[in-house]
Amino acid sequence: MITSEKKQVAIKSLQTSKMDTGSPAVQVGIITERIKELTQHLQTNKHDYMARRGLLQLVGRRRSLLKYIAQKDAQEYLSLIQKLGIRH
Repeated sequence: MITSEKKQVAIKSLQTSKMDTGSPAVQVGIITERIKELTQHLQTNKHDYMARRGLLQLVGRRRSLLKYIAQKDAQEYLSLIQKLGIRH
């Protein structure tokens, strides 16, 4: 589970205005932090299949949000994946 401090850091780094906590870019940032934690968990607990299923669901949700951002604004999409360090 992602800590509230990590979540706030992800929100602050990606928000466009002071009150922005739910834009697609912010959601992608939060999901990316959760994916990183689950990946680290699965490296030590290889047989945790429920965590693996949750990881796959998060990856799918992030992919759909990234697809939406790419359709809306390609330049924002490219800067977002570069900032988060994820593949195209």
